Amino acid sequence: MKIAVVGATGMVGQVMLKSLEERNFPVSELIPVASEKSVGKKIVFKGKEYDVVSMQSAIGKKPEIALFSAGGGTSLEWAPKFAEVGTFVIDNSSAWRMDPDKKLVVPEINAEVLREQDKIIANPNCSTIQLVMVLNPLHQKYKLKRVVVSTYQSVTGTGKAALDQLNAEIAGNENAAKVYPYQIFKNALPQCDVFDENDYTKEELKLMRESKKIMNDYSFEITATAVRVPVQGGHSESVNIEFENDFDLDEVRKMLSEAPGVTVADDVKNKIYPMPLYSEGKDDVFVGRIRRDFSQPKTLNCWIVADNLRKGAATNTVQIAEYLVKNFGLE
Repeated sequence: MKIAVVGATGMVGQVMLKSLEERNFPVSELIPVASEKSVGKKIVFKGKEYDVVSMQSAIGKKPEIALFSAGGGTSLEWAPKFAEVGTFVIDNSSAWRMDPDKKLVVPEINAEVLREQDKIIANPNCSTIQLVMVLNPLHQKYKLKRVVVSTYQSVTGTGKAALDQLNAEIAGNENAAKVYPYQIFKNALPQCDVFDENDYTKEELKLMRESKKIMNDYSFEITATAVRVPVQGGHSESVNIEFENDFDLDEVRKMLSEAPGVTVADDVKNKIYPMPLYSEGKDDVFVGRIRRDFSQPKTLNCWIVADNLRKGAATNTVQIAEYLVKNFGLE
C-alpha cells in the first residue's frame, strides 16, 4: 500500500502523518511530497526516514492513495495527473468540493456515495465537518428548516504563518509578518478567507453550500458569520437550529451521544461544556450548551467544538482512505 501525502511538510500534512500512524493505517511505502524547495528533506514516519519527493516522482510511483493538503491551485493542477495513473486522491482544499462530478464526504454521514470510479474525492471545509456531524443526526429525526451558525475559528485554520503571527504578537514583536489584515492577539476578526458574493466571505459560503451537498438535502436554509479568534486548539461554533418538527431535549442529547464521532459535553451545573483548549489533539466533535430557544418554537441552540486540524482536516481524510481500503479491494 503506497500512500502519498502531498503537502507533507505543512501543518495539516504533519497531522495526516500522525493520524496515519495513530490509526495504524496499512502503509507499506510512504511517499512524502512537497514543493520543490522541500524536495530532499527528511520525514520520519513510524520510526523510519523518508525523503520528500517532487510531484512527478510521486506520480511515477503510482500510489494507491494520495492525501492532498497543498492548496487549491496545486490540487487543480496535480490531482488529475495522479488520478490518471489510477491513484485515489483525497483532497483537503476547496478546489473540488462544489464540483458536481466530485463527491464531498464525511464518512460518518455519506461514505456510501463513493464508487470505485471516484478517483478525486473532496474533503469538506473544517468548520463544515464539525457542523454537519451534529446537524445530520438531528435532521434525520426532526428535519432542518433553518440553521444560523456563528464561528469562532482558530488561527491554525489559516496555517503556520498565522500561528507564527499570533505567537509573535503575544511576545510583543510589533514587526512580525502579518497574514491577517490586522493584529489577531487580543482581537477578533469578522473575516475568514476573502470576501466574495454579497459581502459573505468564502468561509461562510463554504459552510452554507457544503453542508447541503454532504447531507444531500437542499430543502433547508442556512446562513453563517465566520470569525477568526486568537485561539490555537480548534474551531468553535454557536449554532441556532430551527426544525420542522418539535424535539425533546433529553432525546436530542441521547441521539447526539450515540452519533459516531460525536461527544456530548453538556453539564452546565458542573461547568462542563466544549472548549477548543480540550478538543486539541482529539478526533471527536464535541457538542454542549444544548438548550431550547424560547424566542421561537421548534428551535435549538448548541455549541460545537472540534480540532480543525484533526477531524476538521487530517482525520476525516484518513477516514475516507480507510473506507476506500475496506470497500474497494486495496488491502
